Amino acid sequence: MTIPHDHRSPDERPTHDPATRPRRQEQEPATDEVDEVAPGVLRIQLPIDMPGLGHVNCYVLEDERGVAVVDPGLPGRRTFDVLTERLRSVGVPMRRVHTAVVTHSHPDHYGGAGRIRHASGADIVTHRRFRMMWDATEPPDVDIEDVPDLVDEHARAAARDELAARFRPRMPWDPPAWGGPGVPIPARRKAMMRLARRFPRFVRLPTPTVRLDDAGTIRLGRRDWVALHTPGHTDDHLCLFDPTDGVMLSGDHVLPTITPHIGGHVRDLDPLARFFDSLDKVAAYGPDVTTVLPAHGRPFTDLAGRAEAIKEHHVDRLDVLRAAAAGIGRPARVHELSEHLFSARAQGPMADSETFAHLEHLRVAGEAERLERDDGFEYVLTG
Repeated sequence: MTIPHDHRSPDERPTHDPATRPRRQEQEPATDEVDEVAPGVLRIQLPIDMPGLGHVNCYVLEDERGVAVVDPGLPGRRTFDVLTERLRSVGVPMRRVHTAVVTHSHPDHYGGAGRIRHASGADIVTHRRFRMMWDATEPPDVDIEDVPDLVDEHARAAARDELAARFRPRMPWDPPAWGGPGVPIPARRKAMMRLARRFPRFVRLPTPTVRLDDAGTIRLGRRDWVALHTPGHTDDHLCLFDPTDGVMLSGDHVLPTITPHIGGHVRDLDPLARFFDSLDKVAAYGPDVTTVLPAHGRPFTDLAGRAEAIKEHHVDRLDVLRAAAAGIGRPARVHELSEHLFSARAQGPMADSETFAHLEHLRVAGEAERLERDDGFEYVLTG
């Protein structure tokens, strides 16, 4: 069983008594309030229960065709029912939802999109690189309990077993025996489709009908949004910017009080540098941004300042990693070094993924060497 999706970086996972530590914005539970957070933009908070998160913000953009929603929450009937009720409370029946925008391929963002399309025929809008987590390019960062809303324990167990057998993609640092090129992506997709056919009532996977390119535009909510490809948290992350009112839909790319996890699963690139470049990309819009609408937490204004703070956090993480590698004093596996960055509770694919991103950054910078063993990668400092 994998560790559920957790956005927080290691030093943001406090070890003191959880009853006394302050709650971060992103941890706040969903309320039933629907508030206008920018001209013509409503915020609905959908409940989720994941480490470090208590809600996901679903933004509603109204226009002459009906409404578009951005990031419609987790899969499952419970979340969909909450979304339906929240929309009904502002006079919007589900049949008037003409578009579901998904900022990236994590289940708390794409989960409701398939159900919305089934209910209303809505378009599903993503970045062109959007891929489901069942691909070999995505880490298995969600447990089966967060995917199909299965009430039958036998069905849940069968689904879990099938996922475990078929959808553990090989990460670049894994031993070859763990899967990988020998199991092509189409086969993984077909297996997921078989699972969906077995449980069609519970599994409604989103298939994008509109894929946006970087710098492309889309008209929603009576305004033109500019699409910004912002790889880092995922390779397919999408932000949307409205230059007229200065509104930035930032998804998980820039959050108000926690640092987004970096997906380090793109081999032979520098995932951390790509994330930094993406942060610089949105920060450049800072003078024109009046409101940042994140997928978790409350709206904020200082986009450039927050982007810089996130970069500084990861620079500090690099120093911790250098010290850990020096202390080990020999070639070390990714998971060994991950233990120095993440708590024992957080160990798993997500921790390894972010550790790998930082190690690759040091390798590209000439500070570390990657040794490709038959049973996985090892890293050693070169300085």
